Amino acid sequence: MTAQSPTLAHALIPRCDWCSSDPLYQHYHDHEWGTPSHDRQYLFEMLCLEGQQAGLSWFTVLKKRDGYRQCFFDFLPEKVAKLDEDDIARYLHNAGLIRHRGKLNAIVHNARCWLVLEQQDIDPVKWLWSFVNAKLQPQVIQNYTQNPVQTAASLAMSKALKTAGFQFVGATTCHAFMQAVGMISDHDPHCYRYTTSFVLHSHD
Repeated sequence: MTAQSPTLAHALIPRCDWCSSDPLYQHYHDHEWGTPSHDRQYLFEMLCLEGQQAGLSWFTVLKKRDGYRQCFFDFLPEKVAKLDEDDIARYLHNAGLIRHRGKLNAIVHNARCWLVLEQQDIDPVKWLWSFVNAKLQPQVIQNYTQNPVQTAASLAMSKALKTAGFQFVGATTCHAFMQAVGMISDHDPHCYRYTTSFVLHSHD
């Protein structure tokens, strides 16, 4: 029997049905999506990037992620909040970003809202996780085609974020955010990460 090449073996790993064969997408699926995170900078990044996705595919955003990190200081809220209209006007000519003025402005605006929460002695990380009772929640579906685009938790998160002034944070965006940062376990049951994402983290 001829041994499979590492590349072929990697490609044959059972993953969620939505994950394409693109190496960038597979790496994101394998190492990030659905992994619980309480990292302040990462959560702010993902909240912003999910907002950039509105009306587009996630893969479109993922391919431009490095461009966003470069222009928005790796999503450090303190630095992002200092960007102004001239910066955004310049970014509108940057092909490495989604050139949508409203979406780009929202990143800066949301950074300022994030800092306001902290100035009010609210920890945004704990606050965001509170919508799932600070614990990874299990899925109740069999495959991604049954996955709801929003839930009661994402509706509540969206309403609270909007009340706090955040933009591009609809319930569908919040649901995608919650999936991405591991607040809910939505890997397909046949995916090799189903057990590693839920079983290993369900008692964190």
